Amino acid sequence: MESRNFQLDTEWNMIHYPEKPSGFGILVIGDERNYVHAESSFWTQNEGKSALLKQFKEEGYTIFYSNLYGKNWGNDKAVHLARRLYEHIIRTEIINGKIHVIAEGMGALIALRLMNEMGPSQIRTCVLINPIVSLPHHLELEKEHKFFYKKLLKELSVSYDAEMKQVEAKIKQVNTNALIENDPIPIKVIQILSDRRAYKQANLLKSLTVNWREKELPFSICYILPEKRQGIGGQIVNFLKQNERFL
Repeated sequence: MESRNFQLDTEWNMIHYPEKPSGFGILVIGDERNYVHAESSFWTQNEGKSALLKQFKEEGYTIFYSNLYGKNWGNDKAVHLARRLYEHIIRTEIINGKIHVIAEGMGALIALRLMNEMGPSQIRTCVLINPIVSLPHHLELEKEHKFFYKKLLKELSVSYDAEMKQVEAKIKQVNTNALIENDPIPIKVIQILSDRRAYKQANLLKSLTVNWREKELPFSICYILPEKRQGIGGQIVNFLKQNERFL
């Protein structure tokens, strides 16, 4: 069996099995385009993501992910379901209890919270691809584009159960940047400089990087041009394996 789809709390989830398991698992947390259906997912339908899945499986990783209520924007409900998925997989599959987390875009909001809540006893490493690390900052950036800003406000209104006029005030209270400083989790950030928004997110990351490095957290960041994105899989695998020396 190469993969299977199953439901938790009405949400579809998918797990991919390698031919030769290494014993390590990867929780993938997708961006705002992410979806999981009864028979497929964004990661199986998208050419680039499918190539990454294949590469991870060839390296022996068991990969799993969830629909997470669609465009959740890091809300409590999605974080809770991500933890439930982890517990379900650890209980039903034969993998090491310390998993890797790979999150893209919006998914970073969940990943950062999971790192704080689950800690290094359950999360081995975290890879963030073009991450949104601050929801208030992201909302502020989108103000330049009225159509996308209005669309984002609607999505946040649903995900955070707030009236449209109250969304901005509620989002300002959301904080996901705090990272574990005692026994920290290794983090690798990959920023693909594909558009203006990516460059602006990169500027925020630079300021966070200074703070994280001052605290001597195990953190690295690399910037990639769009035409070099094919090399992301190799970078991720190398990073994961560097942190698998101790079970």
